[in-house]
Amino acid sequence: MPQKYAPGSPEDWLSRAKGKLALARQPLPPGGYWEDLCFMAQQAAELSIKAVYQRHDWQFPFIHDLRKLLDSLEAKGLTIPEHLREAERLTIYATQLRYPGTTGFVTQEEHAAMLAIAETLYAWAEAIVNQ
Repeated sequence: MPQKYAPGSPEDWLSRAKGKLALARQPLPPGGYWEDLCFMAQQAAELSIKAVYQRHDWQFPFIHDLRKLLDSLEAKGLTIPEHLREAERLTIYATQLRYPGTTGFVTQEEHAAMLAIAETLYAWAEAIVNQ
């Protein structure tokens, strides 16, 4: 039997995404930063997308860029609902905003918006994985 491209089942990847969502939903602890919780939301979205790749046994690039991950799914023939394109907004939390001194601080309102995007993407991926 040939070895899969990446280890873990689609359900494993989705479970990890669910765990990241749980972390992203936590109240901001004393001394914490909203951008760190947004990073968890980005990770949940990324793992959700990669669960879809796993479901189809498709290779995925080991990147954090959600636009590129979604574009690659579309190039493989999967229709990406237009509202999921908002997930592209999460990429910056994995590539820039998780490091100190790169930009200003994230607000609670921005965190809530990013969390909602990640939750929507997770629900979409869960529906595909459970087909």
